[in-house]
Amino acid sequence: MNGIINVYKERGFTSFDVVAKLRGILHEKKIGHTGTLDPEATGVLPVCVGNATKVCEFLTEKDKTYEAVLHLGIITDTGDLTGTVLDDKSEKAGELTEKEIEDTVMGFVGSYAQVPPMYSARKVDGKRLYELARAGVEVERKAVNVTIYSIRILDIQIPYVRFLVRCSKGTYIRTLCEDIGKKLGTGGCMEKLKRTQAGIFKEDSAHTLSEIEKVQAEGKIGELLMPVDTLFPKLPKLHIKKEALKLLQNGNKLLPESFVENTDQMDSQVLVYDTAGSFYAIYEYDKTFGYYKVRKMFGAEKL
Repeated sequence: MNGIINVYKERGFTSFDVVAKLRGILHEKKIGHTGTLDPEATGVLPVCVGNATKVCEFLTEKDKTYEAVLHLGIITDTGDLTGTVLDDKSEKAGELTEKEIEDTVMGFVGSYAQVPPMYSARKVDGKRLYELARAGVEVERKAVNVTIYSIRILDIQIPYVRFLVRCSKGTYIRTLCEDIGKKLGTGGCMEKLKRTQAGIFKEDSAHTLSEIEKVQAEGKIGELLMPVDTLFPKLPKLHIKKEALKLLQNGNKLLPESFVENTDQMDSQVLVYDTAGSFYAIYEYDKTFGYYKVRKMFGAEKL
């Protein structure tokens, strides 16, 4: 069982809960998720199964899109409503105008230095921040450059601001909500969060755990598994010649003449298929030595 399933994570589950439940549903040990979602958050969580777990690192690099609700005036220790309220500036938030809110929110489009929240899975000196936070320890965190590609405000009903944001890997929407609140002088926290897209995976094609369990019981799980090579639609496809098959199977370097296709114009990463037409590996061209070297193997490494 190899491929990626577009899971719709429901509220109350951690990303690790989803993986654990899928192991039981699919009877498959090799399963990994591609980006943590908070327990109270919902939405798209691509999960890699079998040899597709080798592609997790590629998927975590992709841009993400979220629908969030910012609650202005409420400041908590976690940046969302699961935490303890530290300050309530709701009255001040009520004095804001929609124009002030819109201008401030849109001012975050672009790159900015974001300080990771204490309640996050990021590690400092080998320890996860949320573990330190639960122990009452707060440590200095280095700001990380993130990119907000776009923000679309969907609705403003003060103190609530609902918006759609497309951002780079590593962006914390809780922190974005807090930063918007700080800029407005009222503070704020995240009320709700839903991931609507992660790379090519979208909300309208995601499946809940109960739906996946039903499909598995019907023996149709293959219908939900997306083949690994479909994740790289822009990479050229090369098919190995019969005489070079053993080199591919062993993950050896491959010369341009090892392929059926002409590779004259291909000097980047390529998808390599075996003689049966099955996707086998991602290779990368080494301009210095004039051959292709393996980047990631998905077929049998050795026969």
